[in-house]
Amino acid sequence: MSGLKVGLNGTVLEADEAVISVYDHGFLYGLGLFETFRTYGGQPYLLGSHMKRLNAGCKELGIAFFMSEEEVERWVRQLLQANGLNDGYIRLTVSAGVAELGLPSADYTEPTVLLLVKPLPAIAEEAVLRGKPLRLLNTRRNTPEGNVRFKSLHYMNNILARRELLSYGDDIAPGTEGLMLSRDGWLAEGIVSNLFFYRAGIVYTPDIATGILPGVTRKRVIELAELEGLQVQEGFYTWEQLRGAEEIWMTNSIQEIVPVTTLIATDGEYIAVSGGIAGAVTRRMLAAYRNDISCT
Repeated sequence: MSGLKVGLNGTVLEADEAVISVYDHGFLYGLGLFETFRTYGGQPYLLGSHMKRLNAGCKELGIAFFMSEEEVERWVRQLLQANGLNDGYIRLTVSAGVAELGLPSADYTEPTVLLLVKPLPAIAEEAVLRGKPLRLLNTRRNTPEGNVRFKSLHYMNNILARRELLSYGDDIAPGTEGLMLSRDGWLAEGIVSNLFFYRAGIVYTPDIATGILPGVTRKRVIELAELEGLQVQEGFYTWEQLRGAEEIWMTNSIQEIVPVTTLIATDGEYIAVSGGIAGAVTRRMLAAYRNDISCT
């Protein structure tokens, strides 16, 4: 639709030439996984961690898939070049592949592998530091598919949360993220992001056991915070604890570290965070993250 070229099963072709069977179990049953990441200078960031998660997830689901970092890097370079891009937002999808109608009776041996790219938005540094609002949603985070949540093609929960966020219409500032709680009322995660908050010298983030996605960027930010000498605690936290935070930020692989400078409660109450601008610890983490990118 966008006129961009796409990657399908190792090739690069026009989007309207890419065909996936109606019997693909990714389409029929949502059986598949994906990773999103971005490039810097044409190089995918944290690709090793993304591929480790993707390859392990496919193995657990019985999808015979493995790609090395080198193979993905080469394919990404080809696709960026074909679209005239130096850098881009990348999505690598592995769908189970074609099988008989009905639930699987054996492993999937021929998955469908799709690589998509789109340009990255230009964001001014001033806008980054102003941060974004985070709105508490009524939509609850559903339980994981297994012991740990997959980054799967079954994205209905996130879409319902997004629809709730959009339903607030003019009350939603550009870039506002939605925050979901777990079924038990614990802080979980954003629609497309993981949550961090800082208070009294400690960085807090919801535990994986709350049912959140074990985000690649989340993991790296925890590592960087510890390298910065910050104490990090993973656990079960409440909305009231978040309201009392000195600083809040969200993470994902495309937007990196996003300061949260306003909380919005379900009753519409606005709560200012860190004086309406990214706080000192958030800026410190942004600097550490960017330095990590430049060193890779």
